[in-house]
Amino acid sequence: MAGENITEPRGATKWLLRANASFVYIFFYIPILVLIVFSFSDNRNVGVWGGFTLDWYRDFAESDNTREALWNSVQIGLVATVISVVLGTASALALERFKFRGRAVFDALLYLPIIIPDVTMAVMMLLFFSEAAELFGFSKGFATITLSHIAFSISFVSVVVRARLGGMNDRLEEAAMDLYATRWQAFRYVTLPLIMPGILGGGLLALTLSLDDVVITQFVTGPGWTTLPVYVFGLIRKGVTPLINAVSVVMLVASTILVVLSLIAQRIRGGDTV
Repeated sequence: MAGENITEPRGATKWLLRANASFVYIFFYIPILVLIVFSFSDNRNVGVWGGFTLDWYRDFAESDNTREALWNSVQIGLVATVISVVLGTASALALERFKFRGRAVFDALLYLPIIIPDVTMAVMMLLFFSEAAELFGFSKGFATITLSHIAFSISFVSVVVRARLGGMNDRLEEAAMDLYATRWQAFRYVTLPLIMPGILGGGLLALTLSLDDVVITQFVTGPGWTTLPVYVFGLIRKGVTPLINAVSVVMLVASTILVVLSLIAQRIRGGDTV
């Protein structure tokens, strides 16, 4: 009920809640801390401390294969992000601002990449590109990986932008058109600036997902093309060394930065909508 005071938990309940929260934090973050610590170990055996060293990060920076895999990831991530942002924003605007036949079906299909397991989508992409390769004679590589990343990134961008549109007052667009602005001018000067934090947040989220993807990329990649996560997965087959820890820490830091920037972008001008 309105005005009802929410009492703070006391005694055993409060202790149990704190214990539960502590356990969750320990369960999730202790393995990450261990990974970071042993990425500086001077011993080739993972989990055995051999003294502090930066050699594994130096090997990561000097490895031609690592740099090539990183550059491939950046290229694919940027292209996939730009296209996903355009298509995801357009789909969000269509679903939030217009009514058309098949809208409910399109809305449901848009959530499929979020709901279905990665391996299921990877198999679908593999079958699609295998059939397409036979018909059109192209080889798997940059294009197939990028298209696959676009396919699952559009949904995430659309969800973020729709959340921003949902918190926006429709009367702002109506006021702009009452002042003789065309629909395009109302979108450009009113709607777009207001949803830009959502667009940036969705774009950064799409970039993070693209840079981190392993399963789908491994299914649709071709000869001579490998991304950094797939390269790390390949290193594990040869034996786990602190080099994998170092590469994983770099990926972890990059992903964390992108996620934090995405959250910041979604909260920018959060108080502007009325």
